[in-house]
Amino acid sequence: MLKIGIDLDGVVFDSETTYRTYEEIFDMKKNRNTLVNREEPRFQKRYDWSEEDKQEFIHEYFMEVSKNSPIMAGFKPVYELLRKEDIELICITARGNFLEEMMVDAQRILDENNIKFDKIYWKQNDKLAICKKENIDIMIDDYYEIVKEISGNKINTLYFRDTNIKKLEENEYLKEVNNWGDIYRYIMNYIKED
Repeated sequence: MLKIGIDLDGVVFDSETTYRTYEEIFDMKKNRNTLVNREEPRFQKRYDWSEEDKQEFIHEYFMEVSKNSPIMAGFKPVYELLRKEDIELICITARGNFLEEMMVDAQRILDENNIKFDKIYWKQNDKLAICKKENIDIMIDDYYEIVKEISGNKINTLYFRDTNIKKLEENEYLKEVNNWGDIYRYIMNYIKED
């Protein structure tokens, strides 16, 4: 059985776009204008914010982002097609690390949309360890550092890269995708070749 690892934020939920919108609002509202690295997806490295600013942003906007991030365009129809295949879908996410309520809210959204994973690993800082433990065949993630680490350990990894975020060089184990149609094509071709 094919095992696919799927991140939530930036892959199932279009939260990264929502985060960046609120980050810009927060930064400009504070008259800071401290954007230092546009290619960096994480606010901790994207802006030159103090620890106090970071905590204020988390407190003020994280639940707002969680509640206002739509499901990624194209996810649901591809999810339904994958559910008809002999594929195990395993969610591996850091969601819940900053705020426990975000994990609860994510589960609510999944339930409301009838999205069921075979397993969910919440609050994961070491996704590679879970990929190895579960013998993941393909991991889908949007954070370049995680993508490099997992693909560097010879696990097929799809880099769900958003506009302006750091580009990585593709190789045998790392492929860039930009939408769920790309992902579906890759998975179907992978099944044919296997």
